[in-house]
Amino acid sequence: MKQTILIVEDEESIVDILTYSLRKEGYTVHTALTGKQAIEKFQGLEINLVILDLMLPDATGFDLCKQLTAMSSVPILMLTARNDIVDKVLGLELGAEDYMTKPFDIRELLARIKVLLRRNHQAASKKLFITNGIFIDPISHEVFKHNEPVHLKPKEYELLLLFTQNKNRVFSRDEILDTVWDMDFEGGYRTVDVHVQRIRKKLEPAIIETVFGTGYRMRGSL
Repeated sequence: MKQTILIVEDEESIVDILTYSLRKEGYTVHTALTGKQAIEKFQGLEINLVILDLMLPDATGFDLCKQLTAMSSVPILMLTARNDIVDKVLGLELGAEDYMTKPFDIRELLARIKVLLRRNHQAASKKLFITNGIFIDPISHEVFKHNEPVHLKPKEYELLLLFTQNKNRVFSRDEILDTVWDMDFEGGYRTVDVHVQRIRKKLEPAIIETVFGTGYRMRGSL
C-alpha cells in the first residue's frame, strides 16, 4: 500500500521539488499552503507523514504541530529555514519526530522519511492490551472492545492511556489533573471522577479501580 505524505509549505519552489521527488519514490503526495488547508486535509485524508514548514501565512508551524499531534500520532518532520537550536528543541518537544533546516539535501530528506515511516509502521503493531477483548491502538488513538471501536472523548482517551501505560500505579486526583489536564485547569476532582465513570460505563466497570482515600489505578491483570 502506498504511503501518503502531506507537505505543509507555502514556498512553491520547495513544494515542487518535494512533490516531484516523493512521487518518484512511489509516495502519494498532498500539499497545503496554509495551516487551515493542512488541518482540513489531515482530517479528510489518511496521512502517514507530515512535512511541516514553520513559517506559514496564517499560523506558525509550532502551533500547527501541537494541533496535529493532539489529533494523531502521525510522524511530523519539520523542514524550515530557522536553524536556531531553541526552535529545534521546541519543535521536538511539541511532538515533531525530526527537524531539518533549509537548504537541504533531498537524498538525506528521503532517507529520514523512510526511517520515520518504518518506525511508525513498527509502532502500529504494538497495541496496548488492557484486558481480554479490550485494547488501545496508540497510532490511531482508537479503543476497541471485542474488535468493535469504542468512542471515547479526547480526555477519556488520554486518561485511559495514562492508566494503561502505568498499570498498578495509584494516581491521586491531583496527579491526574496535572497530567491529563493543564495545571491551569480550574475544574475540581469531580472532573476526574466523571471521566473515570464514563470510561467504566463504556468499557467495563472494573477496568479502573478506586483506591479509597488516594485515587485510582488499573491493575496489571484484570
